[in-house]
Amino acid sequence: MHYIVDGPSNNHHGHVPSISEIPRSTCAILITGFIYDAHGNDAWILRLLDLLKELWTTRPKVLFSGVCFGHQLLSRLLGAHTEPTPGGRWELAHREMVLNPIGQKLFRTNTSKLSLHQMHQDQVTSVPSTSTTNLLSQGQKVHVWASTPIQGLYIRDRLFTSQGHSGFDEKMVYRQIEMREENGGIKDNEHAAEAKETGHLKHDGVVVASAILPFFHGDDHDID
Repeated sequence: MHYIVDGPSNNHHGHVPSISEIPRSTCAILITGFIYDAHGNDAWILRLLDLLKELWTTRPKVLFSGVCFGHQLLSRLLGAHTEPTPGGRWELAHREMVLNPIGQKLFRTNTSKLSLHQMHQDQVTSVPSTSTTNLLSQGQKVHVWASTPIQGLYIRDRLFTSQGHSGFDEKMVYRQIEMREENGGIKDNEHAAEAKETGHLKHDGVVVASAILPFFHGDDHDID
């Protein structure tokens, strides 16, 4: 694990490595969630995008996965639009999504729905393609795995992302909302209270985590 967030003004003292610091034996990159905006132009975010681009182009066997901030940043890397939600409204706590056939294959389920906890007010609003980036080759398919707003992307043998958090439980949901209320990030207290009430609901975080691991092992090669 490498802490990359380098925002001294917020007391974050991480380090975005150069590509030479990443061993050639590295076969997968996972970018987790964080409080920063993936559409922002903080110096460390721009350095991270440069690093990811270099990895994507020079190490074609490396697999990429991202959750929340990571989902948005990897989408941005490939030219997708990542921006605040209308009115800055937060998507909080329990969210049910409808899986399409690609999603059902990735999550190895016959059910049509998947639920995850959310904690963001930014979103990916377009799907990457060869018209948005030169990092994708002609014929390379970019799949959205849910038939709802862009909650996750999948590219065979290359990319698997999720906007929702696989590791959040009721206590984490409650505390994360509470922290954002205290620092003024969430101003709609009624919306926050309603979201807290859903923290106990069953979610599929284990299902998502269990899908990312096979992707890293190359078990999803036949899904496209």
